[in-house]
Amino acid sequence: MLEGVTSAPIVVHQPSISGGRRVTVHSNSGSEILGTAYSDHDLVVFLQGAGVAVAAAFLDDPRWVEWRGGHAHEFSAA
Repeated sequence: MLEGVTSAPIVVHQPSISGGRRVTVHSNSGSEILGTAYSDHDLVVFLQGAGVAVAAAFLDDPRWVEWRGGHAHEFSAA
């Protein structure tokens, strides 16, 4: 797989120096940055705003969400 390319349509990027994680959605038409999430709640709100129906287990399904850098569900500063 090429660097930066994922099979999961949603990517939660590594925590930033100041905290929070950038969230992107990938589709055949390209990538869209949804924003910076500071919690799972923020992440769910972004995804719902993008039209994605989200259940709790969805965030831990690697077919849908790729957590890059750091541990999943951790949003504190790197």
